[in-house]
Amino acid sequence: MSGGADAGWPSSGDRAFTTTHWSVVLAAGQGADPHASAALEQLCRTYWYPLYAYIRRRGHSPADAQDLTQEFFARLLAKNYLSAAHQERGRFRWFLLCAIQRFLVNERERAQAVKRGGVAPHVPFDGAMAEGRYGLEAVDQRTPDKLFDRAWAITLLEAARQRLQEEYTLDGKTTVFEQLSAFLSGDKTGLTYAEAGMAVEMSEGAVKVAVHRMRRRYRELLREQVAQTIGNPAELEDELRQLHAIFSA
Repeated sequence: MSGGADAGWPSSGDRAFTTTHWSVVLAAGQGADPHASAALEQLCRTYWYPLYAYIRRRGHSPADAQDLTQEFFARLLAKNYLSAAHQERGRFRWFLLCAIQRFLVNERERAQAVKRGGVAPHVPFDGAMAEGRYGLEAVDQRTPDKLFDRAWAITLLEAARQRLQEEYTLDGKTTVFEQLSAFLSGDKTGLTYAEAGMAVEMSEGAVKVAVHRMRRRYRELLREQVAQTIGNPAELEDELRQLHAIFSA
């Protein structure tokens, strides 16, 4: 993946910082704020895969990793583990990593993860898809923490890309997105601007302009995704730099 700013990573610069999902959760502390509960559940729905990958790299089987991931989120949502959130410097990524480490230590004596029943919170995820993705990532033999960070960054990129696709679809430009999104990363695609233009009835110059705008919007959406996972606007640029560094390592 290309590391240039115009290749999909947000560049630094002034930008209004709005209330984010994680900041809502932190502001509520351990209270029963329904907005905070909804925000936390949405964050869990989005970022469950990095935890699954972390658990798998710790040596658990696919079935046990699915159970452990689900049990972790059930406890997080039902028992409120936010008392330690501020100790993780306010970033959802760090909070989750520290929380899953503590959780696995506590679960070490169990032969299998205990499944929750009744009305316990449930964060749905596709176990088959997760294992397929893990199989592709596991060959690089990263440490559990490094694999977690990379999976986290990829999840952010994919979430931003999905938002971008939804915007193009709502504008009736599904075909344009399908043809031009290949240029989002800035890597060589084997497709020229002229060839892409033929498929969407655009000139080569128009394609260049459209790709530039698509990349710019992608960077904006990615920036928004990252902002949703931190509790302090002053940490946004640092978090962006750290996630960028993951792909440069």
